[in-house]
Amino acid sequence: MTAARQRAGLLALVTLATLGHLVTGSTVLQGVGVLALAVYLVSLRGRLTPMARGLLIVAVVSTLVALWRVEAPGRLLFEAAGRFAFFATFVVALSLLRLPAYRSRLVRRCGRAMLLQPPGRRYPILSIGSALFGIILNIGVLNLFAGMIEKSNTLAAAQGRAWVQRARQRRMMLALLRGFSLAPLISPMGIGVAVVLSNLPELRWLDLAPYVIGAALVIFLVGWGIDHLTGPHPANRKATLPAPSLVPLGLFCLLLLGIVSLVFLLAWALQVRLPIAALMGAPLGAITWLAWQRRHLGMLGTPAALVSLHRQLPWLLAPSANEVVVLGAAGYLGHLCVALFPISSLGPLMVIVEPLGAANAVLAMLLVVGLAQVGINPIVTVTLLVGLLPTLPIEGLSPALIGASLMVGWALALMSSPMTASMLILSRFTGVASTRIGYRWNARFLLACIPLLAGWFLFAPW
Repeated sequence: MTAARQRAGLLALVTLATLGHLVTGSTVLQGVGVLALAVYLVSLRGRLTPMARGLLIVAVVSTLVALWRVEAPGRLLFEAAGRFAFFATFVVALSLLRLPAYRSRLVRRCGRAMLLQPPGRRYPILSIGSALFGIILNIGVLNLFAGMIEKSNTLAAAQGRAWVQRARQRRMMLALLRGFSLAPLISPMGIGVAVVLSNLPELRWLDLAPYVIGAALVIFLVGWGIDHLTGPHPANRKATLPAPSLVPLGLFCLLLLGIVSLVFLLAWALQVRLPIAALMGAPLGAITWLAWQRRHLGMLGTPAALVSLHRQLPWLLAPSANEVVVLGAAGYLGHLCVALFPISSLGPLMVIVEPLGAANAVLAMLLVVGLAQVGINPIVTVTLLVGLLPTLPIEGLSPALIGASLMVGWALALMSSPMTASMLILSRFTGVASTRIGYRWNARFLLACIPLLAGWFLFAPW
């Protein structure tokens, strides 16, 4: 058995054991998942990015501090390790949807249809499409669509005008980036929702929805408006070709609606929280989609789907190692920090922030964006703040407002920080420095968007 398959097997065991624990409440299954996770982390030595290694080191140091300062640290550390396993399971569950998506002719047809739209419709369609595909493909949508953009945006397509080619590249890449960054906001099964709801048990997705969907609409409209105003709008020297049909995108929306509906159905039928239902619904949706693609092989395609999933599991999960570590370690640290830093130790800080009331949500949003500019992943900042802020006795700072502002900060960080994976992928495809994409290409958008979002949180009617 290869090392990649062994690591995939360990992650699969973590996933199954954690799901069993979340459904049945068995601490034995939780222990099995934590043990398998520990073995998996040891097997990753030498394969992690500096950020992932740094978070693991901080997690180890925090563990030693907990052993020293907490009277009965065993339960605290076990619960924190369970948080790590939960987020590792979340990454694995959503990764399974990538296999049928990458093999789908429907996905490729959608991509071509979006890219070949007229300039006036290209931004909204590409932005909405990348947000929808980002729900299933996660960051894989950037690799898929950025490659398609580079292939379609030729000098010949720009009728020999290099400046038009460069302008189209900038406009399409920004539409792709901003749309992808909206996926954590609009998806009830996204990682942002999982982080917030798992840390705030009293909160439901329906409580978050008015805030985050309204903020996503603000971001979308501002991006579309800036794209239209900054142009350019060159005259087309050739007869305009008919725009491709958007029927494939409509079919994909129905597919996505089916997967999301499955998640809500599981949450209602099993009486579990939405993040737990997403952990079950994503694998079921992936297997069903794979089976549909292989239905001609007999028995409704189910055996062929399971065989394909088993064979491709190492390929699916190998790129997720750093994502598992970063997200899991952030969840682990967030759980420990709440115990290690009680409210009483924040006295001087409370004197400053308590009179600000609901404005602290805007400050939290800006903190997520600001720290991302110096390389601190939004996953880390959001996980720590969503564990800390609800414990502060600040009037007007509701859990829904806290969660929504942090999720919006996460989305803005993805659109602006030159150190995020999304920005580095676009830089690789375009040959443009990530700092130029984040700070020059996006400058007008950010200057317009951030004040409007701050007003949305401070003056929303609920």
